[in-house]
Amino acid sequence: MLDVIVLGAGPAGAEAALTAAAQGLTVMLFDEQQQAGGQVWRAPVGGFPGKSDLDAAAGDDLRARLGASSIQLALGHRVWSVVRQAASETDSSCFRVDAVGPRGNLSAQARFLVVATGAHERVVPFPGWTLPGVMGLAAATILLKSHGVRPGQRVVLAGCGPLLVAVAAGLVSAGVEVCSLADLARRKEWLVRVPAVLARPRLAARGATWALKALRSGARVLSGHSVLRAEGRGSLERVVLGPVDSEGRMRSGPVHTFEADALIVGHGLTTACEVTRILRATHRFSRLYGGWIPEVDPEFQTSVPGLFAIGDGAGVRGQQLASLAGQRVGLALAARAGGPTAAALQGAMAAVDRQQARARPFSDAMSGLMAQRTGQVASIAADTVVCRCEDVTRAEIDAATDQCAGSIDQLKHLTRCGMGPCQGRYCGDTIQELMAIRLAQPREAIGQWTGRPPLRPVSLAEVMGQFTYDDIPIPKPAPL
Repeated sequence: MLDVIVLGAGPAGAEAALTAAAQGLTVMLFDEQQQAGGQVWRAPVGGFPGKSDLDAAAGDDLRARLGASSIQLALGHRVWSVVRQAASETDSSCFRVDAVGPRGNLSAQARFLVVATGAHERVVPFPGWTLPGVMGLAAATILLKSHGVRPGQRVVLAGCGPLLVAVAAGLVSAGVEVCSLADLARRKEWLVRVPAVLARPRLAARGATWALKALRSGARVLSGHSVLRAEGRGSLERVVLGPVDSEGRMRSGPVHTFEADALIVGHGLTTACEVTRILRATHRFSRLYGGWIPEVDPEFQTSVPGLFAIGDGAGVRGQQLASLAGQRVGLALAARAGGPTAAALQGAMAAVDRQQARARPFSDAMSGLMAQRTGQVASIAADTVVCRCEDVTRAEIDAATDQCAGSIDQLKHLTRCGMGPCQGRYCGDTIQELMAIRLAQPREAIGQWTGRPPLRPVSLAEVMGQFTYDDIPIPKPAPL
């Protein structure tokens, strides 16, 4: 049995694995991608050389450290089941992880499980958002970083948060014409965050560089604006933008129409907490940190003993705090497992705690810009599709809400929303907000869908693997 299993090889998970392994623990690291780095440090694929920048250098360094470590790497493996089970007479419980990969099934057991599964992109639906040519900020980032592909020739960006400006700068560098950048946040929302931003001068300078690149390209920047609708016959042809209030609700004012072949949109991030839900850890709702997040103690342990949650999956706080959380968990696990002297570990953990405290104001400032805006969700038109997998509209969700007595699981049964391939990862946050609006209740009262396996779509053939009838254990006949 291993000491630690880590799910997710982004900044948080990789640092947790590296720190724990450096302290002598046996560690296995799972990730669905072929290479570590997560979304922020995503590696190029297919032989594409990639772009030389700070993110690329940081990602290369992370992958080099993982390759030189004692960590058992299970990259390119899709984890579909995570359970807590009795381990032995001496250990009260352990965690079992089942995954499918290039060579079939892979199972592993460990005393501790660290969940670092990141976040999902939030896109609040609008008329035309299902047209080909409309994509998320994260999708555009993947195209640029991993594949060297331009998402379009003439592009409109819309949404909120620092990723909006970062993607705009990346598009300009790739030779794409960015005709407009529509930010949900108004200028004063950025101005009140200036002190927190200036407290992190390196990050502030990087953000300013992105913004200047977008402005110098001639992009029309519209603060306090959002997408009214996307139009086109068969694919995107034009984007109509309009003004919004501080809650994201459409208000009267001049609209702006841009001819474009791509619309890149993102309204923040939501936590990927499927694993902690399925293990029945206690969660709380935080609009600031991306929705439902597992409750953790100072060492990032959840209400389930031995289960730890870090990174954006435990609250959207950005790369720096994710990396620090990984280091903190790795040290805490070493202390629990009886690693180096307690005094040395306590000093190292205190140093990480101080770094986290310095980074939180900037992180909170950026998270506030990406928080879900109730008015924006309330503005979704009745005939707009909200759950794309099952083609469920706002009107159908409202009608089912009136019938389901406030149960989010019953809403799922009535409409099939959240039952498609994404399993509610992209529509769940919006649907829960719509239900809360309809019932005039807080999000805490609405709750979240019950977590059930499989965590990811897998085929029966993948799970079964190769076997013959001789491989099937046959129990002995019961005595008469």
